[in-house]
Order: sequence, then C-alpha cells, then structure tokens
Amino acid sequence: MGVDSSGTLQDLVDTFNEEHKGEFQVRYREMPADTGQYFDQLRTELQAAASEIDVIGGDVIWPAQFAANGWILDVSDRFPESERQRFLPAPVDSLVYEGAIYGVPWFTDAGMLYYRTDLLEQAGFSEPPGTWDEMKEMALKTAQDTGTRDGFVFQGAQYEGGTVNGLEYIWTHGGDVLSGDQVVIDSPEAVAGLETERSMISDGVASQAVSTYKEQETDPAFLGGRSVFARNWPYMYALSEDPEVSKIEPAQIGIAPLPAGESGQSFAGLGGWNMMINANSQRQEEAWEFVKWMTSEQGQRQRALAATLLPTRKSLYEDQEILEKVPVIRLGKEAIQSTKSRPVSPYYSDMSLAMAEQFNLSLKGETDPQAAVQNLQEELTKIVEQGS
Repeated sequence: MGVDSSGTLQDLVDTFNEEHKGEFQVRYREMPADTGQYFDQLRTELQAAASEIDVIGGDVIWPAQFAANGWILDVSDRFPESERQRFLPAPVDSLVYEGAIYGVPWFTDAGMLYYRTDLLEQAGFSEPPGTWDEMKEMALKTAQDTGTRDGFVFQGAQYEGGTVNGLEYIWTHGGDVLSGDQVVIDSPEAVAGLETERSMISDGVASQAVSTYKEQETDPAFLGGRSVFARNWPYMYALSEDPEVSKIEPAQIGIAPLPAGESGQSFAGLGGWNMMINANSQRQEEAWEFVKWMTSEQGQRQRALAATLLPTRKSLYEDQEILEKVPVIRLGKEAIQSTKSRPVSPYYSDMSLAMAEQFNLSLKGETDPQAAVQNLQEELTKIVEQGS
C-alpha cells in the first residue's frame, strides 16, 4: 500500500498479527505516495510474475487493467452476491471485470461541493444549489456581496484529478465516455458538460488559475477564505479542524452533492481503494483471511475513526460514533450515494492521459468543447482498438 500518513494502517496490521499469532503474520510494505509511481512499480513486478506481494491495496481505477492481464485473483466464489450487498454499490462495481469480481472494497471517496454557509446566508441564500447554473448565479452574487475573491475553485490541472472533474461535468449533463467497449464521448451532452466547465472561467465564477489547480491549491483557496464554493474530496473537511491550516471554522462549511446539468442528475467521481490478491501469491488462503479482516466492520470502523476515511460497508453509515466523530460522513452522505466509476477499461491509464489533456485545453479556452470531444472520440477509439 502507498504511504499512510494517518499511521492507522500499521496499527491495523499489528492488531491483525496479534490476533493471528502462531498462525501467520503480515508485513506492510510501503509503496510510493504518488499513485502513478505506485502503479508503475506494481506493473513492473506483476508483469515479471516475481512479486512477493500477496495483498495489494489498489486504486479503484486499477482492477480492469490488472484483471485483464491476469495479475489479480478472481474472488467471485469467496465474495458472493449476498456478501457484496453489504457494501456500497459503486465501490463493488469498480472491482467487476467481465462478470467476475477481483477484490473487496476497502474505503471510498467521492467528489463533493463545499460551500460557505455563513457567506451564502449574508447574500440571502439558505440552501445549496441544485444545478450548475444556480451555483454560478449564487457564487457570483455571494462573492460580490461579501467581497470574496473567487466564486468557485476546483481541480482543473492536467492530471488524474482534472480528468475526474471533467468527467463529473460530462456525467451531470447526461453524457458518458464508454458504453460497453464503445467510445461514446462525442455527444451533445458531453459538449454541454465541458461548456459548463469552461463557463466557470469565462463567466468569472472561477479564476483562470483553476486550470492549474490540483487538490493542494484548492485547499488553501477555500480554507483560506478566498472562495465561496469548492469541489473537493472528503479529506478537506478534516483540514478545516486544524487552525494552523484553516482560517475558517468547520461550522462555516456546508457540504452538498455536486450540482446537476439541466438534462442530467448529480454524479460524483468515485475515488477510494480496494483490497486485491496477487494471482501469483503462494499464500492465497492467508491473503484472503487478511483481506476479509481489513474490510470487515471492525477493520473499516477502526480506520474510519482514526483516519477520517469513508467506509465501504453500508452499516457503518448508521454507526452513531462514526457519524459524530467523522462529520463529513454525515454531511456528505448524499454525495457518497451518487458516485460513478471512471470508465472501466484495461486501457484506462492511457485513456485518462488523453482526457486530462483535452479537458484542460477546453477549460483554458485553447480548444472549444466540441473539438475536444471529437478529438477524444478519435483518440480513445484508437487506444481501445490497439489494445484489443
């Protein structure tokens, strides 16, 4: 697993080892924090079938590529439908490839709309926006009335986060990227989605700088009191509780599902991590015992409370202690239930690079949205055809 800044992963491994003394022990091997570097290192080892890794903590966008190459274990018999029902549906779907399931959801993540409740109130608004147009209107009026620099900040840079943000605009306008193996991004709905994203800058709701923003630029812009709205992941709420990081109080922050386009509904990009087993592991039974334990109610509950990470088991969303101590789960419940997976494809890593580039060009106004989706229709089709 990648770097665990919360320190909770080693604690969980220690607890598991204590409970399984005399049977077998687990060692946490720390991988790079950058998911791209982690992915590349794993791919090199798995291709050579020489890896000593038994269990992989993997990003939700990896299973299709790993499964198509035969690198991870099909756990359909061990993880039947009756057990899958206990988990949120979107994280389960991220592990399904050609009808089989290749792991167990561990913790999840979702794009959310953060807003300043105090500023909205000053401008005469009592509810968060339901559509992107409403949000633009509210952002402009609130920023003007309260002297706030930006109406909205989000991740528009050319990287994976920029891909997710672009996809959220497309999905919330009723568009998509793939239908089965067919590329379907060249649609009026996808164009409308990218037009809305572009209009955030052209209509003055967001500054041109958002085209270079990643999460680390979004945090200080919103928590520093410079923006009315922000699109970000759940982790940002925990940062608001640290007075050294945040100039605003948690009480001034509201969380809502991302707005919908005129013809669409609310969709949030699914993030998170799954537990998968190396298909070449010599200890598959032991690996499964560990996966079961880490993704159990006990394992997920401990991690949710200690690291403010969102569990994948439905029951934990009714757990009073979690709802009390991890308020983002309570506030963002609706957003968590409207998640959608990025395109499930063995070629996703290449597809994402192409989308990140075109979405960024469109956002900056260097390509118009219509040309961006036409380019992507061509590029993504080529990637899929060359791969298959």
